[in-house]
Amino acid sequence: MLRYRLLAIFIFCLITAQTSFAQELYVFNEPASNMPARSTGIRLSNWWMIAGNGTGQYQLQPEVMFGFNKQLMGHAELFVNGSHHWEMAGGGIYAKYRFYSKDAYHRHFRMAAFLRASYINEGYGAEELQVNGQNTGLQLGWIGTQLLHKTALSATINYTKALPQSTENAFITNDYSQAIDYHLSAGHLIYPKNYKGYKQTNINLMVEWQSQMLLSGKSYAEIAPSLQFIFNSQTRVDFGYKYQLYGNLARYSTRSLLFRIEHLIFR
Repeated sequence: MLRYRLLAIFIFCLITAQTSFAQELYVFNEPASNMPARSTGIRLSNWWMIAGNGTGQYQLQPEVMFGFNKQLMGHAELFVNGSHHWEMAGGGIYAKYRFYSKDAYHRHFRMAAFLRASYINEGYGAEELQVNGQNTGLQLGWIGTQLLHKTALSATINYTKALPQSTENAFITNDYSQAIDYHLSAGHLIYPKNYKGYKQTNINLMVEWQSQMLLSGKSYAEIAPSLQFIFNSQTRVDFGYKYQLYGNLARYSTRSLLFRIEHLIFR
């Protein structure tokens, strides 16, 4: 019953967030909106993943992003493990296509579809499927984002198919190689109170809910508060912390810290 109470509390926060201020630049999930057309972004994500026994691993994820037009954007990223020595773990690509947009004064609703593919050259020995740094596989999903004045709410659902990359975590049945993920995101702008121009520093406070259910029936859910700074509408700095609320599947880490720097270049 605890999981349902926690989910109810999170949904209540999403609803009451409509009276606060937000931007749709989430830390752990992508919104349905795209980066500006004809722009290039450079992103450096630092992950510290902490296992249940207190051990951890550090992973560096350098990434380059492209805004091809107002509907289509893409990412290319590398996964570099650096806990004991630097080791290239693999790489991935991500593409997002915004297929619906309804705009009005101080509000809009957008929907997008996305595809992620990755290759990892080592196994993690966990039941959790994470193609963004831990599993070779494919991911296909849908995002819906609602902006209400300065409030942004978003929902994501996706299908994940992991592929065996080593005997360490080879998947014996389809039930353990396929999963459905569903995420909810909300945030608000806590500074400045009055927007005067794009050169102002923005500070956003966010909370996100992330869940996964394997076809075997095993699942987990975690909550992720974060703080975001945007400078000159081009440079973004994120601080985030994820921790598991409940789960009955084996995961490499039940807590993780994220520090990210991103810079946007307009062409």
